[in-house]
Amino acid sequence: MSLKLNLVCENPDINDQFEVIEEQTNKNSPSNLFIKGPYMMAEDVNRNKRVYPLDELEREVAVYNETFVKPGRAMGELNHPTTADVDLERACHMVTELTQDGNVFYGKSKVLTTPCGQIVRALINDGVKVGMSSRALGSLEEGSNHNVVRNLKLVAVDCVADPSYPKAFVNGILESKQWVLADDGKYEEAYDQFEESVGKLPKKEVEKYLLERIMNFINKI
Repeated sequence: MSLKLNLVCENPDINDQFEVIEEQTNKNSPSNLFIKGPYMMAEDVNRNKRVYPLDELEREVAVYNETFVKPGRAMGELNHPTTADVDLERACHMVTELTQDGNVFYGKSKVLTTPCGQIVRALINDGVKVGMSSRALGSLEEGSNHNVVRNLKLVAVDCVADPSYPKAFVNGILESKQWVLADDGKYEEAYDQFEESVGKLPKKEVEKYLLERIMNFINKI
């Protein structure tokens, strides 16, 4: 039986400032730029009215550390994409540490020398505050006051500028898609429900249905 998952992106509702660290082995070597701060938070209801259970995050962070952080593969993109994959051409940082302190998970990332990484470095040098935002797949268990995220699959941690502002816009786009966890472990986008709904409508009703869907999407932004 296929498991349908939403792509959800979050920024921890924490007032901690992200710390920018520049390290240089010696005066003749190029410096490395690191970003350090709170990456994810569990248990508390966030501004998107969602709760991430602690056991879900603990499990996925452990898997992410073993599978991606330790081997040096934990790359994140500049801003959230609309996919459940990491585009190497848009990689801007690599997570080097991800540790737990209570219900908060703190990370440290090395800013890469890729084109997108150079943009992040330039933004920081120009005084722009950047933050980190998790990107994951999960199913939403609806409640009366908030939704609980289940079946969490951590995809990446992306670098975003001023995360408190564009978060709703990012979620509005990303949560309009669903992915199916197939038997082979791969994720496939699920358009079948939308296509099936349109296919059952008379031609004269299709335009009205599409307009309703578009307005519903806009209201979620």
